[in-house]
Amino acid sequence: MDKAKEIIGYMESLRNEEQRQVLMRFFKTGPGEYGEGDEFLGLKVPQTREVVQAAKNTPLSEIPQLLLSRWHEVRLCGLLLLVERFEKLSAKRFMHDKEATRQRDEILMLYLKYAERANNWDLVDLSAPKILGHWLLLPTALADRTESDVHDYKRQVLDQLAQSDNLWRQRMSIVCTWKTSQQGDASWCLRYAEMHLHHPHDLMHKAVGWMLREMGKRVSTDLLRAFLRQHVHHMPRTTLRYAIEKLSETERKEWMSMPTQG
Repeated sequence: MDKAKEIIGYMESLRNEEQRQVLMRFFKTGPGEYGEGDEFLGLKVPQTREVVQAAKNTPLSEIPQLLLSRWHEVRLCGLLLLVERFEKLSAKRFMHDKEATRQRDEILMLYLKYAERANNWDLVDLSAPKILGHWLLLPTALADRTESDVHDYKRQVLDQLAQSDNLWRQRMSIVCTWKTSQQGDASWCLRYAEMHLHHPHDLMHKAVGWMLREMGKRVSTDLLRAFLRQHVHHMPRTTLRYAIEKLSETERKEWMSMPTQG
């Protein structure tokens, strides 16, 4: 049986026209908006997660059918199935297992191959930290064995995303650092926050500020302050506002009083 077709058929049967209209407005699908042309069934995220749980044994080879779907929620289902599988293979007991490493790498490469199908901010944000970000913290067989070579290879993967001309690939490169910051590594966030600091799109201003805030909260407020001191006079106001949300009211006012662009 074609599991992917079964999933798509079932999700289409849950179509909700009223909710569909709400989602199309919320995710900016009108002409000239960032989600232009995206199509929705009108399912809420918990409904999609229920489908994922029921279909978590879907063969990896069939997931591209979901990622290529016209329906936003079906693409989300495909991405969450990849997340489900990647997280299972990343359990502590599998961390250095060769077969688990091979399978994690396979999922990562599939994710990157279809990265542009995660073509809205929610699709990126629900998948990039748990696949790409987690992969940065784990052994991989995709590069030579030395620690330096592996780190360089991983950085090249993120650099390619960051330097892409696709907004969603670019967002992946910064949002995935949520996971690395959670584990106490600020280097990834700082690298890609600086790389995207002058990005023209508001969605990236928000993403950079959000990741800086999380880095400051999870790793070091002093590192956040150092980054802000270096860049505050030429960073978008939205980025600054997001980055300082967890600081005291007094300190927030001090930062916001400084002249910035945007």
